[in-house]
Amino acid sequence: MHLRGLSKGRRVRAASVAAGVVTAGLLSGPADASPYPEPPLTTMSIKSPPGGANVRVLIFHGSAAAGDESPVVNAGIEAIEDIGLSGPANRRFKVQATDDASVFTDETKLGRFNAIVFLTGGGDVLDAEQEAGLEAYMEAGGGFVGVHDAARAEPYSDWFTGLVGARPAASSPAAVQRATVEVGDRRHPATKDVPVQWKRPDKWLNWVKNPSGDVHTVARVRESTYQPGTGANGWDHPVSWCRDYDGGRSFYTGMGGTVSSYDETDFRAHLRGALMWTTRLEQADCKATINANYAAERLTKPNQPGQNDQIGEPHGLVTAPDGRVFYIGRGGADSSQPVITDWNNPDIGKGKGEIHVYDPKTKQVTLAGALTVFGNKGGGDELVKVEEGLLGIELDPGFEQNGWVYLHYTPHSQINRDTRMAERRVSRFTLDQATNTLDLSSEKVLLKWPVQIHSCCHSGGGMAWDSKGNLYIATGDNNSSGFSGGYSGNNPQPTYKGVSFADARRTAGNTNNLNGKILRVHPEPDGTYTLPEGNLFTGKETDEGGGKTRGEIYVMGVRNPARIFVDKSTDVLYAGWVGPDASAPSTTWGPAKYDTFAAITKASNRGWPYCMGNKQPYRDRNLPDPSQPLGWYDCDHPKNESPNNDGLVDLPPVTGNNIWYSPQGGAPDYPRDAGGVPSYKPEEATYRLPWLKGGGQAAMNGPVYRYDTVAADSAVKWPAYWDGKWFVGDFYDADQPRNAVLMDPKTQGDGGLPVHSESLKKIVPVGNDGIRNLMDWKFGPDGALYVLDYGRGFFTSDSKSALWRVTYKGGGPTPAASRLARGTE
Repeated sequence: MHLRGLSKGRRVRAASVAAGVVTAGLLSGPADASPYPEPPLTTMSIKSPPGGANVRVLIFHGSAAAGDESPVVNAGIEAIEDIGLSGPANRRFKVQATDDASVFTDETKLGRFNAIVFLTGGGDVLDAEQEAGLEAYMEAGGGFVGVHDAARAEPYSDWFTGLVGARPAASSPAAVQRATVEVGDRRHPATKDVPVQWKRPDKWLNWVKNPSGDVHTVARVRESTYQPGTGANGWDHPVSWCRDYDGGRSFYTGMGGTVSSYDETDFRAHLRGALMWTTRLEQADCKATINANYAAERLTKPNQPGQNDQIGEPHGLVTAPDGRVFYIGRGGADSSQPVITDWNNPDIGKGKGEIHVYDPKTKQVTLAGALTVFGNKGGGDELVKVEEGLLGIELDPGFEQNGWVYLHYTPHSQINRDTRMAERRVSRFTLDQATNTLDLSSEKVLLKWPVQIHSCCHSGGGMAWDSKGNLYIATGDNNSSGFSGGYSGNNPQPTYKGVSFADARRTAGNTNNLNGKILRVHPEPDGTYTLPEGNLFTGKETDEGGGKTRGEIYVMGVRNPARIFVDKSTDVLYAGWVGPDASAPSTTWGPAKYDTFAAITKASNRGWPYCMGNKQPYRDRNLPDPSQPLGWYDCDHPKNESPNNDGLVDLPPVTGNNIWYSPQGGAPDYPRDAGGVPSYKPEEATYRLPWLKGGGQAAMNGPVYRYDTVAADSAVKWPAYWDGKWFVGDFYDADQPRNAVLMDPKTQGDGGLPVHSESLKKIVPVGNDGIRNLMDWKFGPDGALYVLDYGRGFFTSDSKSALWRVTYKGGGPTPAASRLARGTE
């Protein structure tokens, strides 16, 4: 047996580049045990690790198909030879090509190669002994790169299916089409140097079984940009992936199906990176999105009967620098406790807003304290249920030294049963660090404002700090969900003792009201606050001679922002809020319910109740007959002409949002008329974010993960792959999102769509025995993800209410640093 060149007259050009010594000994990178049956036994074995005195790559182009050599094979060989000759001297390698499958039974010659590239037209190209030789090569620590039709090779081999990761569907389109590739892994050498949104022509394969979760997907093809045919895989359509397999390293790309591919600079960079990892010239993490590498653990036990010793009605969490997790209960009691809804009773709605502390060192829970809040009411119609209570928690940036805890809540002592008004406040308390006890007498009220409590809903509650010590406070629009047919909450008619409760123009759309906003203040050591530069208003704006704004407002026009997050490395604010209740769009009133997420880079108006999504307007309504539609709102020049407005009439222009979804799908968009008004006809909708769909819908914004390379090693922290990705989710776990998205920093502040998304539903597990009702999620200093599951009812807690932790157990990049090869001239 001998290595030879192409059999159809092509002169083989071997890359004669000297290489350094490859470290001896079997590779130490951890390997997944193969779930596939082993091929027939053979006497062949690779006794030494693949690769010898030089770094070499073998290209195998044998094909079961009769006829002339494919021009794609010729182009691929030439491209890989050029790659081996180019680049830094210590990243070069020699290339040899063969179509003779007997190479796989010659352990001496096969063992000389650091990686094998399958550039084959597919078919049954190896006999049982040859496949066993390839398996022995991988077990010894070899590298494999499969290109395009390589996924059609060895069609009867389960082991080879595992090696390439997936098989093409018979329905794969045959035509060359231009499409957009979403590059989600910005660290792997195969994808870090190509565009995030990579537009290129190729033959795009559909997969019989989607490999996501079993392999580490580095890139996906966006099906909306081409015609995938009847075998389409949907929004999650992997096109390139990798994995540690049977002791070695396997990389596959579905691209490279055309001759022109191999002339593309970016595609050559893609191949180069794949070869850098498989030859052991560079490390890479090919484990980060494999579901089996994550473990979800419930940390808290169910409460003892009649007690909230473990958890209250879950409503928010924050992690301390030492790893403790502080989480709050809104105020609803368990089903054994009385619920008072009679306004004549002075104890109406009285509940306990509890602060619990989980200590990972002892694995014990302490009840740090409980505030008496207005917030314990039952479900029911608009005049019975309530969403007030203990709504948010944050720890002071100097918490380790001062023990200061900020709580966002509605004190029961301040309700007025006659006017049905209450006071919302953010207060600072001091925690005794030794005992995890909150000193309730230490309260310093930072900020307070009035809220109506005659009618539910939308209290908001989230809080977050930026890197400059500014505190962001999310408040809901304090408005009923009814009286507008589930569209814009802009009915001015219903009031209680002079206070509107169905017109969000009184609150979210009002420049002089703190509800329906994200506030930004700078707390001072004495318990007061100052206003940072750059808020939406200064507080000194006037209209007709009167004060018309509040200087605390950073963002206006949000409906119910329960969760917010600030990425302190960029100070970008991330927020999500729940939309109204209309299940379908209306050509009369406007868009369906849109739950919304936004990456906010500057003070802005996000639209509610005038516009939603990407500046899709609602219809105005007003007295004397709110049932009759008036004109469409102008998102670029919105006016607040409600009789309930005491702020400015002319409002800041609306900024479009990044993510919105309805029951019909993600980011619905419609053709617009000359005035910019969408048609709102369901049959004309396009869905710009196909990975999203709603239903019940309750957006729960999550964190942006930042990989900590400085802190002490953690055995549970999520890998660097997730760095910079934004976690977005929904309270419900059916069709709703639980995804990590990648944003474009150049466009995110102006409503740019995410450029990539991937599901987290098998990592942050869904289902009745998983985290079914996601209430809050944040990363701890250990790099693990802490998650609150609300439970299975509403306005209460039950046996499923729990704090969870999701940890990573996949290990570090491969190969081990001590096993890296050193290519040289």
